[in-house]
Amino acid sequence: MRPVWIACGVFVLALAAVGAAAQVTTSQYDNLRTGATLSEKTLTPLNVNAQQFGRLGAFKVDGAVYAQPLFLPAVEIPGKGKHDVLFVATEHDSVYAFDAYRPNDPPLWQVSLLDKKRGLETLSDRDVECPFLNPEVGITSTPVIDPATGTLYVLARSMIGRWFAENEYFQHLHALAITTGVEKFGGPVQITASVRGKGDGSKNGEVRFDPLRENPRAALLLANSTVYLAWGSSCDVDPYHGWVIAYDAQTLAQKAVLNVTPDGSEGGIWGSDTGLGADTSGNVYVATGNGTFDAASGGRDYGDSLLKLGLDGSSIAVRDYFTPFNQAQLSDSDADLGSSGPLLLPDQPGAHRHLVLQPTKGSIIYVIDRDQMGRFRAEGDAVVQRIRMAGGGYGAMAYWNGHAYFACSDDSLRDYAIENGHLKLRSSSSIRFENPGATPSVSADGAKNAIVWAIATKKWNGPNRPTVLYAFDANNLSEPIYTSEQNSKRDRAGLATRFVIPLVVNGRVYFGSRDEAEVYGLLK
Repeated sequence: MRPVWIACGVFVLALAAVGAAAQVTTSQYDNLRTGATLSEKTLTPLNVNAQQFGRLGAFKVDGAVYAQPLFLPAVEIPGKGKHDVLFVATEHDSVYAFDAYRPNDPPLWQVSLLDKKRGLETLSDRDVECPFLNPEVGITSTPVIDPATGTLYVLARSMIGRWFAENEYFQHLHALAITTGVEKFGGPVQITASVRGKGDGSKNGEVRFDPLRENPRAALLLANSTVYLAWGSSCDVDPYHGWVIAYDAQTLAQKAVLNVTPDGSEGGIWGSDTGLGADTSGNVYVATGNGTFDAASGGRDYGDSLLKLGLDGSSIAVRDYFTPFNQAQLSDSDADLGSSGPLLLPDQPGAHRHLVLQPTKGSIIYVIDRDQMGRFRAEGDAVVQRIRMAGGGYGAMAYWNGHAYFACSDDSLRDYAIENGHLKLRSSSSIRFENPGATPSVSADGAKNAIVWAIATKKWNGPNRPTVLYAFDANNLSEPIYTSEQNSKRDRAGLATRFVIPLVVNGRVYFGSRDEAEVYGLLK
């Protein structure tokens, strides 16, 4: 399809007119992945309670929602006027645009990214040999929006099933017009890549990207006019590698490719559906999982490492990294460093101004100086701090006003005060979050009225259960000020997916469940 240039232009003008209006164009609100919005003036710890706050409805969709919804104000929809729009992507390879304030209404537009003429369909959990995403696999990672061009970037998986030949598997990067869902920039583009190497699955000294084995869960990142995509695997089904591939945001041309274990195996980029981080200098931060590591001895493999990446011509260079001293033990015991995504803290006072917080599956939070990450030291980690958690980390921490919040697996939501570059436990909730814990979001009006939102989702091998939304006063986590089960008849959400991250904007809370996007807010 041809791009709708006129509609896109109208969108840009409309967005410019609203100036500083709230918008959420990427996972966890920003490229630092702070998980916080500081422009929430409606919801406060005083009015978020079971008497005044609850479920307003839901947007019905055609598949499970794992990706975090995104939000843009004042979008001019052709023939339908101006709307504040919520964008929702599903595992059925569909993308929806809804009027964000009208739950239960039909979409403003809906597009399927399955090319029916070619016979494309979504994958099944049987195809990927993993039950974690079921019954179908389509769009898992959170898309990203470029408001300057009115473009929504989406990574979608698909296949062509054949009776008497091998199935064909595909992954495509789509660039959709915000106003209509029409493909832009000549898209979509099929994801293909190869690097020289002798790693698992290599042939003739080359490792090729496998669209069946490589599973994208990390959110898309848009930084410096470049879209970054990343992959791990499904249930550790070999052979697979961690990949990072960069695309030009204007042309969809592939700019650079990194395989983090080209001469080894695994090193998947998981992040539990959170995003790669990026700082203001253009550095990209990505954590890898269990796999081969030999970078400290002159090799090219970076299993269980936090990498600081940068574009260097037509390649992605590793500018710095951190790898735990016990990497081999972590890899052997499946205690991934990269089970969670990084949180890049805003500039801090003291000796370590640029910090990154990295929770791990091995029950450690690493506090790392982004300017000198420590690399690998067999005698012990050169990090600012190591903190032990009660369980594994699956998600990412959130930051507000000198505090970091996180709920690891089978543990309380915890508030860590940040003092002189170190984390100090301040308080914990009485509520415990079962596996996988929770990636919190914080809503606040600057430095006041802060609420920490967290969602109890589906245990990896547990039965289906409703999603549960929790709200806590950010200054006192001991007891929730609201849960969606306090008045379950009115407020109970749909069945849970996994790794769900709440979105808070303009007095409402949005999150995905199975076959719908939930909407909560103040009751009339």
